[in-house]
Amino acid sequence: MERGPLQVLTIPTAPYPNQRPSVSGLRKKVYVFQTKKNYLHNFIQSIFSSIDLPDRQGSTMVVGGDGRFFNRSAVEVIVQMAAANGIGCLIIGQHGIMSTPAISCVIRKHKAIGGIILTASHNPGGPDGDFGIKFNTANGGPAKETITNKIFQISRTIEEFAICPGLRVDLNTLGKQTFDLENKFKPFTVEIVDPVESYANLMRNIFDFAALKELLSGENHINIRLDAMHGVVGPYVTKIMCDELGCPASSAINCVPMEDFGGQHPNPHLMYATDLVDSMKDGQYDFGAAFDGDGDRNMILGKNGFFVTPSDSVAVIADNIFCIPYFQRTGVRGFARSMPTSTALDRVAKATKIDLYETPTGWKFFGNLMDAGMLSLCGEESFGTGGDHIREKDGLWAVLAWLSILSSKRQNVEDIVKGHWIKYGRNYFTRYDYEDVDIDAACDMMEDLEILITDKSFVKQRFAVEDKIYQVEKADNFEYTDPADSTISRNQGLRIIFSDGSRIIYRLSGTDTVGATVRIYIDSYEKELILEDTQVKVMLAPLATIALKISQLHHRTGQSGPSVIT
Repeated sequence: MERGPLQVLTIPTAPYPNQRPSVSGLRKKVYVFQTKKNYLHNFIQSIFSSIDLPDRQGSTMVVGGDGRFFNRSAVEVIVQMAAANGIGCLIIGQHGIMSTPAISCVIRKHKAIGGIILTASHNPGGPDGDFGIKFNTANGGPAKETITNKIFQISRTIEEFAICPGLRVDLNTLGKQTFDLENKFKPFTVEIVDPVESYANLMRNIFDFAALKELLSGENHINIRLDAMHGVVGPYVTKIMCDELGCPASSAINCVPMEDFGGQHPNPHLMYATDLVDSMKDGQYDFGAAFDGDGDRNMILGKNGFFVTPSDSVAVIADNIFCIPYFQRTGVRGFARSMPTSTALDRVAKATKIDLYETPTGWKFFGNLMDAGMLSLCGEESFGTGGDHIREKDGLWAVLAWLSILSSKRQNVEDIVKGHWIKYGRNYFTRYDYEDVDIDAACDMMEDLEILITDKSFVKQRFAVEDKIYQVEKADNFEYTDPADSTISRNQGLRIIFSDGSRIIYRLSGTDTVGATVRIYIDSYEKELILEDTQVKVMLAPLATIALKISQLHHRTGQSGPSVIT
């Protein structure tokens, strides 16, 4: 207990106009938080003020981050402000670090009113990198738009914030710390916890760890390679996969969290996870996976670097879902994918007679369906996969799901995926990212494109490229009515759907800190399997040509080609 009550101060401040959270929270360059006076304080106060005073008085909240530069400094400020705003207890990961899936788990376990997650996900870190703040609510998932809008409105008119500047917390030592504050009847408590423990317990209740240990370290074990990319998931890989399930320490690479992620993008993508991709090429490893900065995204590779698209990954897990003991107990309530994700999951849902939901991009939409008891498994094309055990996508859970399938089927990754294609047909899918586009040019292009495709004359138009002809069957700006609560989300992406089921989708990304990112998604289904080494790029070339012709993207944005191709 600290000697004497600590002083609580109210500090005058001025609002900033640009603190609107996106689907992934507030993301800015680190220097914005460091150099703009009270920029961090304003947003944190706006979060606390968005919670009604009776609800936050004496309540519990969870705090953690991916360990990127500025993480610890931000945690220390949040502790001081939480105490001053009436929060009763903060649960914080040791050293201020905790993965996004683990924070969701801890929020739900302790029935906290919410959590503050410090991450910019797969964006680069370090002093010149990005920093982000996300608020998750009591269900463990990202705040709904009504709440993020409230936070934004408060941030636009904020005049003061409350803080206890004399409060100093020890983030390194496990256990409880208590602090007496002036004019507070009860002490403020900070509990520093092992960031892995609660999450590991949850995984033990979902998967058959004995079977997984036999797969990974038994007599006929497979060899795996896991790349944490110097993000927060490193300690989880070490403790769960190596210490508990018996993988040799050499299986896990880049497992020490670093403030700059070793100078790399912590992005589980073929372009960025080069350490993993290179190590998989010679066939030494049967299974590989990479994770992003905060541990919620994953990339799956098979022997010789066989790449499993995120859209195929969730479809394969769905088709083999009862290889996971958790779903044997709970049953399956529904499947869901984000609208831009390929329709591979739809075919599994149809064959198994399980409800399928198509949502806007953003995990909060999945969480709402889960809370209503309508959804068990979901995924996004942006390397996100998860179940209803928490309310966030979960990279390590996806890896354990895949390993459960390998254990049950005794097949390798490539054979499982190709068997899936033989059974259901194959979706050829790609995404083109045009980054750092002038925001006005991007918005103007999207507005003109919407006018073009929503004109009645656009439907039934035919586009011919080489020997392929595509006829427009439907074109719109995707609108979603949530079946759980009937809320409507408009303007979620421009869709062109052709008579053969192929799709072209255009979206502006909401997860970048500089400029705009225009994304084009192309999805084409082939019922008859083509197992030769036909490259996805070749298969989708006609649709890509049509997508660029319709949008005039290169001309409108001044960019000659995409920055990233998935």
